[in-house]
Amino acid sequence: MTVNVLLADDQALVRAGFSSLLRRTRDITVVGEASTGDEAVREARRLRPDVVLMDIRMPGLDGIAATGRIVADRELAGTRVVILTTFETDENVFAALRAGASGFLTKEVEPDELRRAVRVVAAGEALLSPSVTARVIGQFAHRPAGPSGVPDDRLAGLTPREVEVVRLVAAGLSNEEIARELFISPLTAKTHVTRAIAKAGVRDRVQLVILAYATGLAAS
Repeated sequence: MTVNVLLADDQALVRAGFSSLLRRTRDITVVGEASTGDEAVREARRLRPDVVLMDIRMPGLDGIAATGRIVADRELAGTRVVILTTFETDENVFAALRAGASGFLTKEVEPDELRRAVRVVAAGEALLSPSVTARVIGQFAHRPAGPSGVPDDRLAGLTPREVEVVRLVAAGLSNEEIARELFISPLTAKTHVTRAIAKAGVRDRVQLVILAYATGLAAS
């Protein structure tokens, strides 16, 4: 399966660099580029990419607002947004995750990691830079979200096994690692994760992790 990618960054050299890296991969196709947030939204709606690599700081509509619009568009339900940032602890990264981004990478990402990341997020898995720990996500999730914050009962419909799986997901374990931990098959682990995402009403695995911390499940 080919993963279609849209690059959104206001710096032409950055776009060219990422495009060059991704075009060398047979199963990844760069279908378009955007230099502003508004253009990123328009191109996402036109091209329906699997993944949008989104810069935060762009003229006009910034990457956070653009992410929110893409995630909110029902016709783009299959599109995942990955934030590209210079600083992993940037406050804007937290805002972008709240807007619905499926994860983030630093712009210093290694070529092989970038390619792997595109494949991972297209498959609905979690995408966080290797140096991003549960502590960082936990710090983000426990910050006040305002009146629109996540209610504590979002995970109330999960079975005991699904709750256990979500805790392991929040701890950073992959489906294979969860399978080994619980003595189940990787396919069964994936099924539990998929059902937990659906029951919680979140978009993907990263948002499930955030919800686990926000509700206190991950810390229990």
